[in-house]
Amino acid sequence: MEKIVTALQGRKKSENRLTRNSKLFKTIIEAIQEKKGSQIISLDLRKIDEAVADFFILCEAQSHIQVKAIADNIEDIVAKNCGEKSYHTERGDQWTLVDYVNVVVHIFQPEQRHFYNLESLWEDAGRVEHND
Repeated sequence: MEKIVTALQGRKKSENRLTRNSKLFKTIIEAIQEKKGSQIISLDLRKIDEAVADFFILCEAQSHIQVKAIADNIEDIVAKNCGEKSYHTERGDQWTLVDYVNVVVHIFQPEQRHFYNLESLWEDAGRVEHND
């Protein structure tokens, strides 16, 4: 967790504010859904001064193989459709983070998501579910 927090603190948010209708945001959601990520939610952090991004997108994967597949698909599809590379990716078997500066994607196995409970940590954020 410390490694991830340090990576997020070491960069600055872009001045280009995003919305849930932004191409980058929609592309990330579609890439997660394509690899059957579940429990997809976004947290709108734009009104929280201490926030390190405009949005967090969280989802679950059922295995370390699916965690990797979702992260790889996000990076591939975003590069192809939006022409953007991630600023930083922190890979793990149970939790992988893909950082696009204004949007940070967290791909969890269920136990890790429950343990870190980012939804309650950022409970002031506007929350939207993105499940099919």
